[in-house]
Amino acid sequence: MVNFRVFARAMSTIAKNFEVHQVVPDVIPKAPTALVHVKYNSGVEVNEGNVLTPTQVKDQPTITWDASPDTLYTVVMTDPDAPSRAEPTFREWHHWLVGNVPGTNVAAGDTLSQYVGSGPPQGTGLHRYVFLVYKQGRKLDFDEPRLTNRSGDNRGQFSISKFARKYALGNPIAGNFYQAEYDDYVPILYQQLGA
Repeated sequence: MVNFRVFARAMSTIAKNFEVHQVVPDVIPKAPTALVHVKYNSGVEVNEGNVLTPTQVKDQPTITWDASPDTLYTVVMTDPDAPSRAEPTFREWHHWLVGNVPGTNVAAGDTLSQYVGSGPPQGTGLHRYVFLVYKQGRKLDFDEPRLTNRSGDNRGQFSISKFARKYALGNPIAGNFYQAEYDDYVPILYQQLGA
């Protein structure tokens, strides 16, 4: 049996944290009602705005949400604070984008942009890294270029809201986010991206 008080509290926490940290309206107009669980091989988990390091989040995470195995989803991780929260001229810089995900089997989806960990420039403070899950009505034919994790090209000035409108995805059904700032892993990531 569903404990509606726990569900209502979780739902209000997500909405509150998305607003307190201005994910709403900087990224999306309306907060999702469910949490996407994000866990990294380093052992850390994403928890509604907690602070993690680029070193901890360098590898693609495992993500789960309340999904139907017969339904397709789109998953995104995006940074609205590129190059900084004070001057987000590259808003958004997307780190990961996968469509046509059956249930929570991200590996079986169509990878549009391979995962790239957090790489906030030195001296730019905390960046928000937002995970969102959208429910698809059907299998989609995405016309975006396929991006590897070896280049930062075509990742900046992305808008998940525009992408969602383009493919009629509606509002995200689940989300989560963390914050991170520069650490010693960032130059290694920049080298990987050819920057």
